Amino acid sequence: MKRADIEPFFATLRDANPEPATELDYASVFELLAAVLLSAQATDRGVNKATRALFAIAPTPAKMLALGLPALEDAIRTIGLFRIKAKNLHATCRILVEEHGGQVPKTREALEALPGVGRKTANVILNNAFGDPTLAVDTHVFRVANRTGLAVGRTPIEVELRLLERVPKAFLPNAHHWLILHGRYVCQAKRPLCEVCAVARWCDSAPPALKRAATPAPATA
Repeated sequence: MKRADIEPFFATLRDANPEPATELDYASVFELLAAVLLSAQATDRGVNKATRALFAIAPTPAKMLALGLPALEDAIRTIGLFRIKAKNLHATCRILVEEHGGQVPKTREALEALPGVGRKTANVILNNAFGDPTLAVDTHVFRVANRTGLAVGRTPIEVELRLLERVPKAFLPNAHHWLILHGRYVCQAKRPLCEVCAVARWCDSAPPALKRAATPAPATA
């Protein structure tokens, strides 16, 4: 994707969805952290189904810690890898209570020091909760960035750094959401829906016929 194409690419995504948001349900920064930690290799719908009841009884690190590990495991049993996720979440709650006054820290270093929290999860928290212009590269963002030519890279960190270099600052706060949603519902892994894609004209992988059809005819005198 040419650099000149990046602004209209994101402007089109923005016009279709001016205020994108995560599809995970949460009512606080801590609930967002817990939901994202649980969402690895799981669907947002599946996570929401489990956390709806969990957050009703344990909406804070202290209350979730007080549940105990066995009860926490039972609460998220329907989510894949629930045992290791419960262990990490329980340990995270302890650290939040003992070292951060029950609050979610606002720095990358402190977030990544929490059990089960890697760079992607930290980026989601920094972006969604604290408004930092970060870009969390999940499987959808990685695929869309490479397929469109927006940010080509062999690893998530390569794609992330390339995105931060190429995405205009005005679009950075919401770029993560636009790319995830586009990958989830349009630029899908098995069969991208190029025929209904609003940004196909700027995509390196779009069929030539679609790119031609989307290009305005030159003005005539």
